[in-house]
Amino acid sequence: MSTFTAVENISRRDVLKLFGAVGGGLALGASGLSWSPMALAQDQQARLNLFIAIGEDDKVYLTCHRSEMGQGIRTGILQILAEELEADWDKIVPIQGLADKRYASQNTDGSRSIRENYDRMREMGAMARTMLEQAAAARWKVPVSEVQAKDHQVLHAKSGRAARFGELALDAAGLPLPAADSLRLKAVKDFKQIGTSRQIVDMQAMLTGKAIYGYDIQVDNMLYASIMRPPVLGSDVASLDDSAARKVAGVVDVYRLPTSKGAPAFQALGGVAVVATNTWSALQGRKALQVSWTESANSSHDSKTYLKELVDKVQAPGKVVRQVGDEVKAWPKDDTLKAIYTVPYLIHSSIEPPVATANVTDKGCEIWASTQTPQSTQQNVAAALGIAEDAVKVNVTLLGGGFGRKSKPDFSVEAALLSKQFKRPVKVSWSREDEIQNGYYHAISAQCYQALFDANNKPTALLARTGFPSISSTFAEGVEYPSGGELDLGFVDVPFALANLRYEAVKASAHSRIGWMRSVCNIQHGFGVGSFVDEMAHKAKLSCPDMWRSLLGQARRETFENQGFKYGNYGEDLTRHPVDVGRYLKVIEVVEQAQAKAPKAGKNQGWGFAVHRSFVSVVAVAMRVEVGEDKQLKVLNAIAAIDAGTVVNPDRVKAQTEGAIVFGLSLALMGEISYQQGKVMQSNFHDYPLLRLPQVPEMEIIIIDSDAPPAGVGEPGVPPVAPSLTNAIFAATGLRIRDLPVNKQLKV
Repeated sequence: MSTFTAVENISRRDVLKLFGAVGGGLALGASGLSWSPMALAQDQQARLNLFIAIGEDDKVYLTCHRSEMGQGIRTGILQILAEELEADWDKIVPIQGLADKRYASQNTDGSRSIRENYDRMREMGAMARTMLEQAAAARWKVPVSEVQAKDHQVLHAKSGRAARFGELALDAAGLPLPAADSLRLKAVKDFKQIGTSRQIVDMQAMLTGKAIYGYDIQVDNMLYASIMRPPVLGSDVASLDDSAARKVAGVVDVYRLPTSKGAPAFQALGGVAVVATNTWSALQGRKALQVSWTESANSSHDSKTYLKELVDKVQAPGKVVRQVGDEVKAWPKDDTLKAIYTVPYLIHSSIEPPVATANVTDKGCEIWASTQTPQSTQQNVAAALGIAEDAVKVNVTLLGGGFGRKSKPDFSVEAALLSKQFKRPVKVSWSREDEIQNGYYHAISAQCYQALFDANNKPTALLARTGFPSISSTFAEGVEYPSGGELDLGFVDVPFALANLRYEAVKASAHSRIGWMRSVCNIQHGFGVGSFVDEMAHKAKLSCPDMWRSLLGQARRETFENQGFKYGNYGEDLTRHPVDVGRYLKVIEVVEQAQAKAPKAGKNQGWGFAVHRSFVSVVAVAMRVEVGEDKQLKVLNAIAAIDAGTVVNPDRVKAQTEGAIVFGLSLALMGEISYQQGKVMQSNFHDYPLLRLPQVPEMEIIIIDSDAPPAGVGEPGVPPVAPSLTNAIFAATGLRIRDLPVNKQLKV
């Protein structure tokens, strides 16, 4: 594998250099895509796809159109392309795709990069392979059925002839595009790339410091900006004294950015930018600013008070969002189990905070950004500058983590506005304090669950209510209820087989920018339902896995028909990605079997369990904890089984599931953003800590073998972590934790 070609301004000369002295080859690009090596490599219009080019030098150039943030997507996409192409892994040159709508969606979020591109990438690889086979057959004057691509060459078994891909590239370039329905895809038994663990293609560059992240970008004549943003959403600069800031060596200017109006969306927040010749001067100048701020509608927001209001609301009737059977009117106290669960505001805290560099000229704008959504960056920057989208070029750097924060391109908009003002390239770097105090937050929430038990102590009915400010409030003013898409995330879509189910949502206004975070609303819903099932199990004197089996019922495919809502299923067709109870039962069984071989719970110890479906994958987690007499909590073991359908790179699935456990434990143990007078009280890792190495448990990850279509991987491991942890704490101590984070009640 060659070094990844990333964040390069590829010219025709560069492409000819890549393809060798002649500069010929099979370039499967798209006409008019002027920056793409797939289009630039030949004078004729490129016709096939945006992802594959084969040079006469025998190298294969494969493009990844998604963003790499440690999850390995730049490796997985290449594995799929290379599989059907029959390319030699060591002769592949990876290329990073820039923002372009012809890729279709480039959003690296929602755990969908593989599941949305698997079939398409296979077809594109097969198209290129077919054209190479056709070119060889024509050269040898034999039927195409007698030739076969294998190991980076095309073979004719009868005559023993062989031709390298590079030898056939020019001939293949002149052939017509094969029809998609004529393609011959490989059988699963013949896979060599898909299902094979591969080190990510960026690993060597990462280990040697050569990897290019957003903070590494350097552009000639560049300025650096640090922005003091409004501390309360909706407030503006009331007064500004920048005299001391202007005296700081290296400071070029101080500039007031306009405050956004209406719903925040992806607009720049506004505030005061200190622009300097280096980052340090910009930061020091910012510290010297004297700024007072206006009041806003959110200036009185107090998260503690707000959460109490949500708790009250979820105990009163709300808007019905799912109904099975008749509404239960009578809830006798002795036969009813009721519990309320809360989760605070949370923030992403990726190791690399947001950063973008922009260069605005008379011809347009060029952006270098650690972005999960290059197309959204292109669209929002163009709108902010008042120019055409095609005039904005977005270079995608490596991301030092993302978790959904870098799907919001407000930081790129800031850089573009400043570059336009100063007529020079400008890099905007967010500090950790900026990221924590001016971000997009996972919604604060409350949930109420109550179950009715019969004379045999078996649950017969369930009532569930949820309340949280909606992500939709970020894009439209006046939103008070969560959207159907948010309620689909681990709330209404739990396939319980009870005769009576009623789910309701309550009003909740937003007082901050609400955004998606890794696993989104599954964070709170997974905690609520996973905890309540354990409470039901305790009342019924069953194990938690057995209670899940009882509630789920027989293996079946749940369609949610005639239940009062239309299930979105993460944008997937239910026939392709069904809500399959059998897959729930399988991961439950697998984790139970692994747990039986793991250490038993000793004194002051306990095992907890939870299972959850999200992003069309199913994950079960068992966790063992110990709580000392001094209330010191130690997480000892975590076992996870994930059914993500067909797996492209098992090593990455294991790594992402391990990462999900670490991420989920950070949130459950210590994650809390609090507001007073509309301002975020936390500022850095000292008061918004992440999991440290001594807190990480021993982990066992089990990947369920499956031939189902690929499902999500990055996010599904997070939701069952918190309930498996708190259920384990209950097993160890009898203490039921219903309000996160855990460090409110135990030492962590």
